[in-house]
Amino acid sequence: MSVTAPNDAAPVPTGVPGLDDILSGGYASNRAHLIEGRPGSGKTTLGLQFLLDGVRRGERCLYITLSESKRELLSVGGRHGWSLEGIEIYELVPPELSFDPKQQQSLLYSSELELGETVHMVKAEVERVKPQRLVFDSLSEIRLLSQGALRYRRQVLALKNFFLLHDATALVLDDLTSEQDDLDLHSVSHAVIRLDQLAPLYGSERRRIRVVKMRGTAFRGGYHDFVIRRGGLHVFPRLVAADHHREFQREPASSGIAELDNLLGGGLDPGTSTLVIGPSGAGKSSLALAFVFEALARGNQALMVSFDETKHVLLTRAASIGMDLARFAETGGLSIAQVDPADLSPGEFTGRVRDAVERGVRIVVIDSLSGYLNAMPEEQFMLLQMHELLTYLNQQGVITILVLAQSGMVGQVASPLDLTYLSDTVMLLRFFEAGGRIRRSIAAIKKRTGAHENSIRELSLDERGLRVGEPLEQFRGVLTGVPAFRGPDSSLLGQRGDDGA
Repeated sequence: MSVTAPNDAAPVPTGVPGLDDILSGGYASNRAHLIEGRPGSGKTTLGLQFLLDGVRRGERCLYITLSESKRELLSVGGRHGWSLEGIEIYELVPPELSFDPKQQQSLLYSSELELGETVHMVKAEVERVKPQRLVFDSLSEIRLLSQGALRYRRQVLALKNFFLLHDATALVLDDLTSEQDDLDLHSVSHAVIRLDQLAPLYGSERRRIRVVKMRGTAFRGGYHDFVIRRGGLHVFPRLVAADHHREFQREPASSGIAELDNLLGGGLDPGTSTLVIGPSGAGKSSLALAFVFEALARGNQALMVSFDETKHVLLTRAASIGMDLARFAETGGLSIAQVDPADLSPGEFTGRVRDAVERGVRIVVIDSLSGYLNAMPEEQFMLLQMHELLTYLNQQGVITILVLAQSGMVGQVASPLDLTYLSDTVMLLRFFEAGGRIRRSIAAIKKRTGAHENSIRELSLDERGLRVGEPLEQFRGVLTGVPAFRGPDSSLLGQRGDDGA
């Protein structure tokens, strides 16, 4: 009776950032894993990263290729900045595809002989190298040579058992040239990992990975975004907020503006999310900047994710209202991520935020959710992902400020989506008219973690900074979107001799 070694099927690192997390540590050692995907989905790059990781660990690595030449593989490695030295590359040319007259059959052209010789060459190379890590690329040629589903299944099963007998952790690549054989391959493989490439109507392609099965392992199911850039694949595991908890101090964070803190009942609490909504130009981003600037001044780190403004415009606008953020950006206290929603997948966006939080960021601003919605047009899925992201940030003790622009500037306004139920605090900004001037108002509509003012205050933005006035009780119609002020002009900012007039 055979005895299983204690480390049999132990996790083997994949060499792909983020993939080990999904696979609970990596591939299973001494097992065959099916990597399937259409041409161009990233299978070869994933296989090379697996072998390069093995080379760094001093392991014997073998790449058997029936589909790409050694020259092409070296070219792929060069484009990623890799040296494939240390990887044995065996370019297998089946006899029926060889131009060598000695390899041609002159009397008999039997597919069974051709398949048998091909498999024999594979086995001979494995026995010579005795690899600990192996990539077989690809099964399409074996499928064509088999000329039948039964012989194909038997041959794949034989190869899998052969790799197992030689204690090789193998990745077997398949480019899905025949969908009808997928279930046969799935049943004989220890694990099945699928790579997909999607082409949206506008913007760069979106790539995602899914673990279809992995025996004896509690892998993280579902789709996970990934990108291929110079340096290889980078996977962004789907965020599961329940897996991330930490202790944090719960002292409210001040904005540095006493009237605004009073409006919010003392400030914004760590581990909460705040939604700032209002029409374009009402001061939503500037309000978020006030909390960021004060947090930076107290020595905390901040992240601003900007979908709508360039970094230069953001810093210039902040300086125009008395907030010099450039010095914090230079020292690294402030991270500004300028995002193009056409080129950013939701998974990569979440990954960037997580990386910043792990580096010590304590306040995160997403400006704006309208741009994020463009990155993920399926609204219902955006809400689910935003729920996970906000829950994760709350459990990390991060103050999150979400900016949402409403359609319309004056008169009736509407929101493109409803995130008020996800937010712990909601602040509403509006324009109003008084004394022949356009003015801004601010109100705290909701705060789950404590009391807040129910009053409406005036908000002013100028070169002296952001200012919040005393409560104004002569408003009507603010919640309808068409606020009207019925009080005296002397109660407004700029009318009491404090505007230099």
